[in-house]
Amino acid sequence: SSPFPCFVLLLNFLLSRKAPTRPPLYHALRRAIAGLVLAVLHFPLRFPVPTPQLARTASFTLSLHPPKLSSVPLSLHHLSPAALFLHLFATLTLAQQPPLRPPADDSQLPFQIQLLETNIRVETSGDSLKQVHTIVRINNLLGAREFSHLKFEYNRAFQQVDIPLVRVSHASGGTSELLPSAIGDAPSEIVSDFPAYQDVRVKSARILGLQEGDIIEYRVKTASTHHLPAPGFWLQHTFDRSGQVLEERYELDLPRGENFQARIDPETPPRKDDPSRAPDPTRLHYAWQRKFSGPPPSNDALKSTPDVEITTCKNWFDLAILLAPRFEQSYFSSSESVAKAKSLAAADSSSEKLAALYDFVSQKIATVELPPGATSFELRKPDEILKSGYATPEDKYQLLAALGSVNGIVIFPVFLNPALDLESSAPNPNSLTKIVVVAQIENKQIWMDPTSGIAPFAVLPANLRGLRGLRPGAFDTKSMYWNTSPRDLPFAAFQKVNVDADLSADGTLSAKVSYILRGDNELLLRLAFHQTPQDKWRDVAGLLAISDGFRGQVTSVTASDPAATKDPFRVDYAISQPKFVDWAKKPVRIPALLPQIGLPDPPPHPAAGTAIRSIELGTPLDVETKVTLKLPIGTTAAIPAATSVNRDYASFSSNYAAKSATITATRHINFLAREIPADRAMDYNAFLHAVQNDQLQAFTLTRAAASIPARPAHKPVPKK
Repeated sequence: SSPFPCFVLLLNFLLSRKAPTRPPLYHALRRAIAGLVLAVLHFPLRFPVPTPQLARTASFTLSLHPPKLSSVPLSLHHLSPAALFLHLFATLTLAQQPPLRPPADDSQLPFQIQLLETNIRVETSGDSLKQVHTIVRINNLLGAREFSHLKFEYNRAFQQVDIPLVRVSHASGGTSELLPSAIGDAPSEIVSDFPAYQDVRVKSARILGLQEGDIIEYRVKTASTHHLPAPGFWLQHTFDRSGQVLEERYELDLPRGENFQARIDPETPPRKDDPSRAPDPTRLHYAWQRKFSGPPPSNDALKSTPDVEITTCKNWFDLAILLAPRFEQSYFSSSESVAKAKSLAAADSSSEKLAALYDFVSQKIATVELPPGATSFELRKPDEILKSGYATPEDKYQLLAALGSVNGIVIFPVFLNPALDLESSAPNPNSLTKIVVVAQIENKQIWMDPTSGIAPFAVLPANLRGLRGLRPGAFDTKSMYWNTSPRDLPFAAFQKVNVDADLSADGTLSAKVSYILRGDNELLLRLAFHQTPQDKWRDVAGLLAISDGFRGQVTSVTASDPAATKDPFRVDYAISQPKFVDWAKKPVRIPALLPQIGLPDPPPHPAAGTAIRSIELGTPLDVETKVTLKLPIGTTAAIPAATSVNRDYASFSSNYAAKSATITATRHINFLAREIPADRAMDYNAFLHAVQNDQLQAFTLTRAAASIPARPAHKPVPKK
């Protein structure tokens, strides 16, 4: 129920996988911003390259694409803060559009993968070898940029990566091969400043001079040994349906004696065994060969579930027990660390002590954004973490648990996945995409996410709330393995927006806009300003202004400290918009200078035999907006009628007034419920129309004739 388009655009990407539908103007804004961002970043988000993965601990990819579709890896940390903020707009826009369809002309794609061939062999010890053979045609400059630098991330603690072939067949004729000495190997940019994690590395090959029509062929071998959960194993794969890959071959060679589960989508069955292959009673062979033949019949160009999923874990409890030794309670070994833990928690109550410990780990320990399992779930010692001042999300749990143990607080980890129902899916560490920290104080659980550094104590992002998560360990009852994150925030969410504006005699609008926020939208703006250098804050405020309907120049911006999480977050910016009105035109109508309140559309009529879905409003939220506009002397205003609509799920009211040369407008909407039952769709539709009709109302301004600036006289150009 995020009420302002700017917040909806960003929050739904950061905090939710689902978003209520919005008015057409909202979607037009999203598409316009996305197009601008893509042009600036030169990043082809429309064209993810399917790269089959073995388990994340065996072959993980840090990319901007969904876990099952990844391209040449590019981390969010590789973007500038301003580009990161803009990228959130682009990613959300593309993610919420209908599934991508390939253009009729393949040359419109930046590149075309003509062949993607993957062979994976797993031994009884759990060791594996993955070989990928790829042939790519470059169609334009964008594709040349994408493949000018091949990067393959791995963890040298349990992996070896070899690039035996990189060959370019030039459109102008001739071929060239990259020499082995040209293959680079360096720590990943994510860990370049953090020596403890520099086993996470990148093998790279730079290809210079790529042109349209060139064809790149490369082979990559990844060998994995002695990683969790050896001798067990797991893997996932999803076949491309977007048309980016013309032909895909995928082969698995597995030990027959191993007891594993295999989930294969009936729509993508493996082909029958090749009769030319010699039978081996100790091995089990699967093979697929798929050629793109046009768009799929259903809207599943990007599937949310894997086509192939194999795991040796019988159930999630087996996986929790497997992970248990890695997440056993660890304690400080030095007296200095113990003394530090006690000094941080000098408060009286356990809750206040926990809040102080959380703030320290969240804000004073830098987060190294490696995904869970990137280090094979090997955690560092808490003394080492404390001394170094940085940690992965898993190691932040390790440190917080050790700090808590010194102060008598029990803390444990829980793994979540905002995009997947873990309990109903196959047990797979790849699915454990997010780790959060839970403290048990008496009979109360307090859930925390110390990774961002800007989340208030006991606040989880919206997409992590109300989920069932897996707790590593070995327990007597199955109910202890599954924990449900809280659905509500620990405080009431609100937003207050105040606009103080002046309209000059020449039609220029000058305004000062102030936001005060608490709740999910607060997290968004804290992150945006935290990630952006202060000298670029006007860029962030400019995006806010666009979403609010202002089309001017942001002249100044201030924000409260993003790390001061005990207080609501505040943003103030000033903007000037010339030619806001043309006094020569009659009549002069202006809208109330308030951010538009966004509401979900009513549900469409269901297909025959299907039920109407409930209407999601999201987290309860109280929104107050107010504008004070000073008019030029001699100007009068006709005000629109006020509106008041009250329901048990939400209330809305507005008020408009004019006194002397000042007009004021207020709108107040309070979302009281999370959702509206489907059988009340007609009632909600009436509420929605009342709000929308109110927001369409305008002030009519009238100026005395003597006060209106005369248009400059048109002087005819003398004939020569």
